[in-house]
Amino acid sequence: MRRLQIHKPSCLHFHPHGHKLPCLDCNPQGFIRMVHHLIERCIVFRMGRDECMRTLAKHANISPLVTFTVWDELLKENKVFFEAYSRRRMLPSNVLNRHPQETSNGRTWRR
Repeated sequence: MRRLQIHKPSCLHFHPHGHKLPCLDCNPQGFIRMVHHLIERCIVFRMGRDECMRTLAKHANISPLVTFTVWDELLKENKVFFEAYSRRRMLPSNVLNRHPQETSNGRTWRR
């Protein structure tokens, strides 16, 4: 499993509960934005929804239900992106790293 580094924003303030990061009770919009940002980081690492849920639960202590809900809302808002993302995740990494003008037989495509 990939290790996701979580960077804490520098402009955080202490909440009444004594923690620095936004929480669902104190600052729901900030918390959802933070989860949204972390999901985007997971997408950069080509993680699927379930792997992202496990990773955020383990490394950021975010409930899988919250990650699932935010992911689902992102999916509704960006259906075309997530359809393309799902197809692209299924491709082998060597296909993704190939030069855009190179064909499968190694020849260069010319216009």
